[in-house]
Amino acid sequence: MSYLYLAFAIIFEICGTTCMKLSEGLTKPLPSILIFVFYGISFISFTIALKKIDVSVAYAIWAGIGVALISIIGHFGFNEPMPLARIAFLALIAIGVIGLHLSSITS
Repeated sequence: MSYLYLAFAIIFEICGTTCMKLSEGLTKPLPSILIFVFYGISFISFTIALKKIDVSVAYAIWAGIGVALISIIGHFGFNEPMPLARIAFLALIAIGVIGLHLSSITS
């Protein structure tokens, strides 16, 4: 169940970050308000997930998946470039997250 809360935390963090871009520097009211709503839900979900998941593992998963998905949203939703180097470094983040997760299982 904790990983479900972590998934919710990631989803709402991604929504909040996307709203940051859509708010155009907090000049658009609805996306500006939604930033705080989505981040609030994200932090609550993350806090609940931390009851059963080590903070280092949970944060690595949260941040790593968040960075990867925001990069994809930036590329397809906001026409941001996705050079090969960026893809390679995102893959390194994914490897690190998987490694942290696997190390928590074996310890």
